Amino acid sequence: MPGACARGPAAAGDAWLRLARLALVLLGWVSSSSLTSSATSSASSAPFAAAAAAASAQPPLPGQCPPPCECSEAARTVKCVNRNLTEVPADLPPYVRTLFLTGNQLAVLPAGAFSRLPPLAELAALNLSGSRLEEVRAGAFEHLPSLRQLDLSHNPLASLSPFAFSGVNASVSPPSPLVELFLNHIVPPDDDERHTNRSFEGMVAAALRAGQALRGLRRLELTSNCLVYLPQDVLAQLPSLRHLDLRNNSLVSLTYLSFRNLTHLESLHLEDNALKALHNGTLAELQGLPQVRVFLDNNPWVCDCHMVDMVTWLKETEIVQGKARLTCAFPEKMRNRVLLELNSSDLDCDPILPPSLQTSYVFLGIVLALIGAIFLLVLYLNRKGIKKWMHNIRDACRDHMEGYHYRYEINADPRLTNLSSNSDV
Repeated sequence: MPGACARGPAAAGDAWLRLARLALVLLGWVSSSSLTSSATSSASSAPFAAAAAAASAQPPLPGQCPPPCECSEAARTVKCVNRNLTEVPADLPPYVRTLFLTGNQLAVLPAGAFSRLPPLAELAALNLSGSRLEEVRAGAFEHLPSLRQLDLSHNPLASLSPFAFSGVNASVSPPSPLVELFLNHIVPPDDDERHTNRSFEGMVAAALRAGQALRGLRRLELTSNCLVYLPQDVLAQLPSLRHLDLRNNSLVSLTYLSFRNLTHLESLHLEDNALKALHNGTLAELQGLPQVRVFLDNNPWVCDCHMVDMVTWLKETEIVQGKARLTCAFPEKMRNRVLLELNSSDLDCDPILPPSLQTSYVFLGIVLALIGAIFLLVLYLNRKGIKKWMHNIRDACRDHMEGYHYRYEINADPRLTNLSSNSDV
């Protein structure tokens, strides 16, 4: 019994020890699970925080496409074609590189027409053809640092500011980045009284030679503009020009057009004009350009004595493309003769006139005959007054002549002379 009484307290102590250990184990498990869950929750929230940080670090989404336009972000192209727009859309996406604004009703292109925030820094090609543009003001193409190609063709352009391709303040504006400029078929409206004293030739010349704005231009097209001449210094400020297209105009001479400074010129298109001959100064300038190719087809060449130098030059030069196709248009006896087959003996200044001049002289004769008929009709209708006027002149002349005759008789008769002298005494 005493032994049993001695084991009872020891067994109770062991039980309490086991309970304490179990409590400690349970407490450790709870704490470890709470730590694990907190670590897991913090680890799971980390990607969301990183995603939020990355989203805040990303650039803003590109601008939306204007409602009347069609946009392709992959091709970096925006087309606003035949939408009757009266101004350039304000919400153009900044990624645009090629912009078509053809077939609209723009009328006026003001200064800063393409200024945007963010700027259209990548816009390289701008097509405004056929948009009824009548006026392009100074600084219209400012804030387009990458603009390389501009097409203003098929517009009734009546006013082109000399500073259209530079900034409003041309003295501090950088040169235009333009490389290609198309001004084909520019026909000003006939009923615009504001611009009747401004010729298209002068307007274009002022824009091309304004400062150094277009000194980087390489291609210039001025086709189908009814140009009769070009001012002498119109190309003076285009030292980088490589391609000049003057097809389908009415140029009668290149005497006032200088090519001396165009040392990089590669192609010169003069087809379908009204050229009759190229003179020595022009021939020498063209021959001095190292890599130029000249196109002269479909001009009314007059094969007379003024063509001798040009025929000699054609036989020697290699810069004229298709020179074997060039033929005479006047005089009639030389029509369709190939220029390269002519000799100096074939070229004489015959007074035979081309049919166009003959028609002009016939018309002049008809006009003079009509004027003569009107003059005779006026004389006939005033015949009575003219007759009376003639009678008065006749009577006055007769009285005057009778006075002279009387004095002559007195001076001729000695008796009347003495009598006249005595009577005077």
